[in-house]
Amino acid sequence: MKKIWILAAASAVLFSCSNQPENQETAETEVAAIKEPSLTKVWETDTIMTTAESTLYDRAANIIYVSNISGNSAEKNGKGFIATMKPDGSVAELNWLTGLNAPKGMAMLNGRLYVTDIDVLVEIDVASRKVLNRYPVQDAVFLNDAATDGRIIYFSDSRTGKIHSLENGTVVTVAEGLENINGLAFNEAGQLFLLDGKGLHRYIMADKNTEPVNEAVTGGDGLVILNDSTFIASRWDGEIYFISNGQEHLMLDTKAAGANTADIDFIAEENLVLVPTFKDNRVVAYKLNY
Repeated sequence: MKKIWILAAASAVLFSCSNQPENQETAETEVAAIKEPSLTKVWETDTIMTTAESTLYDRAANIIYVSNISGNSAEKNGKGFIATMKPDGSVAELNWLTGLNAPKGMAMLNGRLYVTDIDVLVEIDVASRKVLNRYPVQDAVFLNDAATDGRIIYFSDSRTGKIHSLENGTVVTVAEGLENINGLAFNEAGQLFLLDGKGLHRYIMADKNTEPVNEAVTGGDGLVILNDSTFIASRWDGEIYFISNGQEHLMLDTKAAGANTADIDFIAEENLVLVPTFKDNRVVAYKLNY
């Protein structure tokens, strides 16, 4: 009887050991599945926008600005406009500011909204809702995204491969040779990150060089920095990626639906990714889960 009990106990131990790797693998798979980043649609506007290209969330005013090209993205037709929205998806004022050409990227600094508009940078006083200045950019062809480090406005020209800056009313070229440069964003330390034809990079101002972060998400459009190693990047044709420690994960693909994913922004307090859909004429908000 004792021998039988010993054999049974041994068999139980062997059975337990043989199943441990499988159980452990299953548990690890479940954990990985839970942590996989994803986007869940929260709200979307009706098709009241007109070629919505960029979104910008103003935390101080709790307002979302939306640039609308309203026509050809390189045509000076005077039909471009800026709309304002609330974070719940309701439109505050569709025609908040009109009379632009093909407005794209936006940045906010000291109560002024700066908007790229083909070959000029437009400075708008938010309180009075008036255009204060239009800064022409020499040899500009297709000014695109804009960002600020809290002191200076920086903006890209996708066709010339340049990054320009505006400081004290003067436009200066700060970087060249960046093929298909578009998305710009600064982290809290004041470091510039960019999306161009070669992927996601950190731009080193001191020696005018780039340091690769991810070389798979090429030709990106909008860029959001979550922390120094975590980013959200959109491709205009309908893709949004989560990039962490240099590795990309595709969270959204709307190409089949004919909806673009242009210059995105992010409301950190609500984990909301704001997506202008360009040809689909909407703004869509997605909850980020990661």
